[in-house]
Amino acid sequence: MNRLFYLIAVLFLSLSCHKSVSGNTVPVVIPPVVSTDSAQYNTPFSGVPDTRDVTIYQVNIRAFSQTGDFAGVIARLDSIQALGVNVIYLMPIYPVGILNSVNSPYCVRDYTSVNSEFGTLTDLRALVDGAHARNMSVMLDWVANHTSWDNSWITTHKNWYLQDANGNILAPPGMGWTDVAQLNYTNDSMRLAMIHAMKNWVYTANIDGFRCDYADGPPLDFWSQAIDTLRNISTHKLLMLAESSDNAKYGTGFDYIFGFNFYGNLKSVYASNASVLTIDNLNTTDYTGVLNDQQQVVRYLTNHDVDGSDGTPISLFRGINGSLAAFTIVSYMKGVPFIYNGQEVADPTPIVFPFTGSSNKIPWSNSPSTVLKYKQIISFRNNSSAIRRGQLTSYDNKDVCAFSKQLGSETAVVITNIRNTGIVYSLPTSLQNTTWNDKINGGTINLTTQITLAPYQYLVLDNQ
Repeated sequence: MNRLFYLIAVLFLSLSCHKSVSGNTVPVVIPPVVSTDSAQYNTPFSGVPDTRDVTIYQVNIRAFSQTGDFAGVIARLDSIQALGVNVIYLMPIYPVGILNSVNSPYCVRDYTSVNSEFGTLTDLRALVDGAHARNMSVMLDWVANHTSWDNSWITTHKNWYLQDANGNILAPPGMGWTDVAQLNYTNDSMRLAMIHAMKNWVYTANIDGFRCDYADGPPLDFWSQAIDTLRNISTHKLLMLAESSDNAKYGTGFDYIFGFNFYGNLKSVYASNASVLTIDNLNTTDYTGVLNDQQQVVRYLTNHDVDGSDGTPISLFRGINGSLAAFTIVSYMKGVPFIYNGQEVADPTPIVFPFTGSSNKIPWSNSPSTVLKYKQIISFRNNSSAIRRGQLTSYDNKDVCAFSKQLGSETAVVITNIRNTGIVYSLPTSLQNTTWNDKINGGTINLTTQITLAPYQYLVLDNQ
């Protein structure tokens, strides 16, 4: 039943279409086609967080465990929860195409089935149930722009694909993705089938939203159509993340866009000593076009795309201490933080596309002290309304990222040296001669007119 897009409804007689039988004209029976949804599995999760309160944890299933399956993820749900994470994002869980394939999980052969490499629908449900039991939501990766070359749509609905003048189905133009076939978004039937497949997972696996791959591929009006339909599932609160830095995605109803620009800028601050002041510009431009304060930018130090191509956080951000300093900015300044599996144990080995091979398995016993630091940083975020929702005031200079966040009577202050050298930072007037609670080291700290910061030192203070 999960694979049916439509249900034949009550048959009726059409007066406009007839055929001759034994010399008599009789009406042809025409079945109207209406959409049907799968039955709801389990009880919709009531603990989906406010969009501003999210910390996202990306799971690359193949690399996550020695078994590379759902069971390997289920075995570490307690560890993910212990970080303070409240949203798990699973990379594509669908069968992967074989024709012209490079074994990429973003080459989808069937939108409504589970990849047997990872397990069964029952196993996926157990993962989702386990996350919900630990008060974590689950988002699925959705690949709407293209399918594999052996997806059944290729043969049953060729007109659902972009074609050249000779009727040949095309790969996504200009992308170099020869393993996938470009869908045709001028076709209304394809759009409806795509949306129906998305709804299928809300019902059959009780998931809580989607991270939408290459969201710049399908047109904006498709995303408006899809998100409007998904929002009308009244039993579910769904989180929607666009893998896009295009501010126009806010207008389609996405909760989040992706912080490509922030990531690239932060790399430059570290790699070429670019001014920290450039971060302030992004805190404005990334949020141009938001419809409300619940729409946010997802900010990160790595993800599945860049870990293999650019390097791990400890290589990009000058070691464990440098990457932790960068993570305080990602977590506290503006937006919601994102963690790619293995980042929290300072995994030194990039997970290389297409994410297969024993060398890509995450060494979970590596650097337990780094895990503790991640827990500490996330814990303060989870317990500080000012950090998650407060008004930002920046005190950056070219070498130090410093800011306050205020909400009501609560004020939090973060001062981060992102240089590999000691720096004397002159405090703004509003922070001079004040006393704060030190949320990293404990106790209190008295600020005077300036403060000496060790290489990559970060201070996290509040008045509560």
